[in-house]
Amino acid sequence: MFRRTFWFTAGAAAGVWATTKVHTKLRQLTPESLAAQAANKAVDAGHRLKDFALDVRAGMAQRESELGEVLGLDTPVDPQLPASRRLAVESRAPHRYDEHRYDQDHDHSDRFNSRTPHNRNEDH
Repeated sequence: MFRRTFWFTAGAAAGVWATTKVHTKLRQLTPESLAAQAANKAVDAGHRLKDFALDVRAGMAQRESELGEVLGLDTPVDPQLPASRRLAVESRAPHRYDEHRYDQDHDHSDRFNSRTPHNRNEDH
């Protein structure tokens, strides 16, 4: 009698365990769950890519400083030499966008070919 009860209980427990596992897998395979898993993996991949880019940038800066020391780029410049071109470019006045505003009152028809009165990119 105890033997039958034991196997009945073991079978019932195995059935409950298997049913629970199947329902868990089914919930993981729903479209919403798959979309959430894909989004999480994409975010993780983005974080790994960002970390890689930061590591590369740090390595580049380190290597640039090493090369600067080896090549003597950090030493003071001889006053006999002409000034660096970078200074001339940096000292240039910033571009003023407000000087070049679009004049809405001006007739811009001269920009278009007179033989094509319509826009060629439009569907006709």
